[in-house]
Amino acid sequence: MADFGFNEHHQSEIINYMRFARSKRLLRLKTIDSCFEELKDSRLVEDTFTVDEVREMLDGLQMVVRGEVEMELINTAHTNVLLLRQIFSQAEKFYLRLQSDISELENRELLEQVAEFEKTDFKIANKINQETSKPKLAPLNEGGVSELLKKEITKLQEENDKLKSRLRTLESQAMSALDEKTKAERALKDLQRTQGEQKLFAQTKEINSLEDTVAALKEDYERSLSANAASQKDLKETLITAKHDLLRVQEQLALAEKELEKKFQQTAAYRNMKEILTKKNEQIKEIRKRLQKYEPDD
Repeated sequence: MADFGFNEHHQSEIINYMRFARSKRLLRLKTIDSCFEELKDSRLVEDTFTVDEVREMLDGLQMVVRGEVEMELINTAHTNVLLLRQIFSQAEKFYLRLQSDISELENRELLEQVAEFEKTDFKIANKINQETSKPKLAPLNEGGVSELLKKEITKLQEENDKLKSRLRTLESQAMSALDEKTKAERALKDLQRTQGEQKLFAQTKEINSLEDTVAALKEDYERSLSANAASQKDLKETLITAKHDLLRVQEQLALAEKELEKKFQQTAAYRNMKEILTKKNEQIKEIRKRLQKYEPDD
């Protein structure tokens, strides 16, 4: 049996196609034979013919045979295109890219092998592979390259899905971290503002409390003027102590205000204002010098 490099299944498909092509070829040959028979029955009824009559009959027969042969060649070409379309469609399903070598179609050695195969092995294989005749080409062997391609594609798709899931998880974590950072910064600013307000409120409350204490002590002092000297002395000392406390607190408040003013002086706005005032003073001095030149001597 001739060897074309195919397995049993593919060789059976080739035999089916050759059977189909042979049936078409035999049908077309019968048609051509009928054309000759028709010419014999319809025109060859006399014993002698002129040259013009023979030429006319041959020209008509040539046109009919030419039409039949041309139709068969066109039909064969179109049939081959449909067969290639089926093969390429099945290959694309398994992500295969097929290529053809047109020059091999005129390889005399291979053509002779095909002819030998059609003469000898075609009849034997026809008896063995009758059950394999189907209207469509069967899929590629599931245990061969196609199965490996399927597994590899499935594996790549699974890895791709895992990477996409991991990317979505990382994006979610990044967004959560960014939100937490924003919340922490906002909370820190709120805490600093609250602490400053609480500190100022505590100082103001302490001053108010001391003022209330001084007022109360003063009231007690005025109410106790008629008391004995010892009581007056104690009240006076208490009043002096309260005043000292008030002065100390006021001094602390003044220091705090100076610190705030010092911090303000260190800001860019204060430095800009100071620089502007310095330039204005220099301009005023310059204008005064110029005015003095135009004043009278007295």
